[in-house]
Amino acid sequence: MSNHLAATVTLTNAKMQFAASTRTNPIVQMDYFPPIGDGEGYTGLEMLLMSFAGCSASSIVPLLRRMRKTVAGFVVNASGDRREQHPTCFHTITAEYVVTSPDIEEEDMQKAIQMSEETYCPVWAMLKGNVTITTSFRIER
Repeated sequence: MSNHLAATVTLTNAKMQFAASTRTNPIVQMDYFPPIGDGEGYTGLEMLLMSFAGCSASSIVPLLRRMRKTVAGFVVNASGDRREQHPTCFHTITAEYVVTSPDIEEEDMQKAIQMSEETYCPVWAMLKGNVTITTSFRIER
């Protein structure tokens, strides 16, 4: 894995729609809410929220599997609250992790979430100290 990552973002219409891509992955549409944009793509903060959810999930699931636990399903429900004044960045993010498993216990989830926060999720590390992040989890059998 390279330590260098790159992305290209290109304006695609007269308002605020952009095409974003990395490597040879499919293009993702970015836009802003009307009237500034047309609302036909993800905003930067929505992409940041998805990035946090995906990054934490992609560390928690392998950690649970390394504990020899069965992960039959995994969903992250993430939401964020923005500041009123500019820059209107997130001041809080809430993440609910929902795992489907016959053998994962509460202690397993607590440990995996803690390890994701403290060691394995680079997006979490970047947000930490700037955004209050609250987590919860639910285990479904």
